[in-house]
Amino acid sequence: MFSIVILTLNEEQNLPACLASTAGCDDVVVLDSGSTDRTAEIARAAGARVVVNRFENFAQQRNYAHESIPFRHDWVFHLDADETLTPELAAECAGLAASTKGKSLDGFFAAPKMMFRGHWIPHCTDYPAWQARFVHVRRFRFVQSGHGQREAPGLLMSRMQNAYFHNLSSQSEEDMRTKHARYARAEATSFIATRRPASILWKALCSHDPLLRRRALKETSHHLPARGVLRMLYQYVLRGGFLDGAPGLAYCRLLADYERAISSEIRQLKSRSPKTQA
Repeated sequence: MFSIVILTLNEEQNLPACLASTAGCDDVVVLDSGSTDRTAEIARAAGARVVVNRFENFAQQRNYAHESIPFRHDWVFHLDADETLTPELAAECAGLAASTKGKSLDGFFAAPKMMFRGHWIPHCTDYPAWQARFVHVRRFRFVQSGHGQREAPGLLMSRMQNAYFHNLSSQSEEDMRTKHARYARAEATSFIATRRPASILWKALCSHDPLLRRRALKETSHHLPARGVLRMLYQYVLRGGFLDGAPGLAYCRLLADYERAISSEIRQLKSRSPKTQA
C-alpha cells in the first residue's frame, strides 16, 4: 500500500473530487495552509487526516510533509486539490510500492493529463510533462524551482506508465490570470537567482534526456525577446496546440499572457539590481 498527501488552501469546491479518487487508499493526509472555508471539514468527513502548516513555497510544504507527518507507508503520492488519481495509476502505485522494497530507488515521475474547459489538451501542455509525484518518504526531498518544485539533485528516479488528471478549469480564467501573476514573480526571481552560463545550457539542450532538454529550453526562453509571441507560436503551432481545438487556443493565449508577465518581472528585477545587467 501507499500513502497520499493533498496540498490545500480554501479548496472546498475541488477537494471532494480529489478525495473521491483516493477512495482505495488507507492513508490520506490533507496538508492545509490555513483554509478559512470548509476544506478541513470535508477532508475529515471523507476519513482523511488534516495537518496544518504555514505555506512558504511548494518544496518547503512537500518537504514538511516528509519530515513531520507520520505516514503509514514508505511511499507517498503528492496531489493538489485540483488533481485526481485514476484507478490505473493507483494500482500502479500499489504495485511499485511493493516491488521496490529493499531497493534504492528514490521516486517516480508521473505525467499529468491537463484538462481545460472539459477537454484534455495534450499538445498545449506538452504531454507528457513529467513531475516527481510518487516518492519515498524518507529518502526523497524537493527543491523549489520557479513557482513549483522538482526533485533534489542526485536522486534515483524512474517513470510511471499511468497519468493523473489536473483540472486547469477548477477556477475561473480571471483567477488563473491572478495566479499566473504570482507565479510570474516567482519564476522571474528564480531565473535571476539561478541562471546558468550558456555553455551549460547548451549541453543540457543537447542532452538525450527529454526532461533535461525541456528544463533547459524553458530557461533559455527567458533570454529571448517577445516571449509572449514566441510562446504562442511554439505552443499553438510547433507543438500542435491547434489540434486541441477551441480550448487549446484559449489556453495558449493564457500561456502567452503568462510569458509576457514573466518578461515584465525580469525587466523590473534587472532594473533594480545593477549586478544582474552584467
